[in-house]
Amino acid sequence: MNVSEAARLLAICCGFDNRQPSELAAQAWAAALKNVPFDQDAKDAVVRYYSTTPKDPTTRLWIMPHHVRDLRSKIRSERLENFAYEGDPDETPKEFIARYRGQLEAVASGAVPAPSTAPMLEGGPHRSMAELLSGSVRHPDEPDGPEPRPTVERRATGPLGVICPDCNAAIGRPCKSAWRRKPRAPHPARRRAAAGEEIRLTPQAEVDARRALAATHHAQADEVTELNRAFLEANPVVIPKEKP
Repeated sequence: MNVSEAARLLAICCGFDNRQPSELAAQAWAAALKNVPFDQDAKDAVVRYYSTTPKDPTTRLWIMPHHVRDLRSKIRSERLENFAYEGDPDETPKEFIARYRGQLEAVASGAVPAPSTAPMLEGGPHRSMAELLSGSVRHPDEPDGPEPRPTVERRATGPLGVICPDCNAAIGRPCKSAWRRKPRAPHPARRRAAAGEEIRLTPQAEVDARRALAATHHAQADEVTELNRAFLEANPVVIPKEKP
């Protein structure tokens, strides 16, 4: 909205609140509404503002630029309440974005009449509801209620889709670390198994030796930590105070 258009919008406001438009006011409104076009929605925003009863009847209505911006956005959003995109099954993503934005702008601006009702769901009623509406009698041997849906087994993909040859983690479960059995990233052997590659398992004796060595390292680390804590408790660090 430029200065000339802002002056015309202020002239509409003047008809409601008897303000005195000026060149300075037009410049200020144009700066505040530089991204808002001077269209019918902007004019309707002024009319709606002065047509709405304030919470306090004694309050004098005095419209400001932010009122025009907010009410214009509200007017356009109301037209999109029942908006339904009409697409093409063969359209590309680029065509979808362009067509969607075009339809959205056309309905929001009022160029295309907004749908008066929400889009309806497609498809007929459930069989049980159709029989109830038609008044037909259910066969005695036919079970009550809708037919159960077939169970579809969902299996994990990737490394989690196979049993880990290293830690024996089940399908869908994460691998466990050798120490403390905490979840970790899939073992290399499990990745190779998921990729269909040849797996060379480590002998159990070597696995047990590695676990024992890891347990020894962790125990030594815990012992060093405990010794440090005991030493600090017995020999607290005293920070000398600065002399005044």
